[in-house]
Amino acid sequence: MNDNLLFDFTVNKSTKTVLITKEFDADLSLVWDAFTKKEILDQWWAPKPFSSKTKAMNFEVGGRRFYAMVSPEGQERWVVQKYTSITPKTNFKLYNAFADAAENPELPGSEWDHTFSEQSGKTTVRVSIYNESLERMEKQIEMGFKEGFTMTLNSLQELLTTLSEK
Repeated sequence: MNDNLLFDFTVNKSTKTVLITKEFDADLSLVWDAFTKKEILDQWWAPKPFSSKTKAMNFEVGGRRFYAMVSPEGQERWVVQKYTSITPKTNFKLYNAFADAAENPELPGSEWDHTFSEQSGKTTVRVSIYNESLERMEKQIEMGFKEGFTMTLNSLQELLTTLSEK
């Protein structure tokens, strides 16, 4: 695995935004699929030892992903994501909110903007997360969002390496 890949995590409290830039040693199509297909998402979209369990996913504008982060003890923390914009293999946007098991969102949520680009066989993903509430953003950062998301992206790189070898 290439340890010299770009990774940046910036918190801007004045704009209530988190900006994450991560370079992957994989081609764009594979990285795009990893973010947009539930059977791949569930293999990496959680910091270890948690796992991801998608109950429903319809990747289209107006569609949604409803999934749980599952602890090793089996506790589920549900999230609903609603897709607001999709430009294939370039960008997608979604509204993200924690939810109960019946899919009722806990507001406020956040707006996620994913941008993908490829150069020399490496794919860069930029994720901008705008939070409606500074308090919510600060609480997530305190709860270890940076560490958890970093672990999650590292799991993705490991999976991409495995999938690229097939």
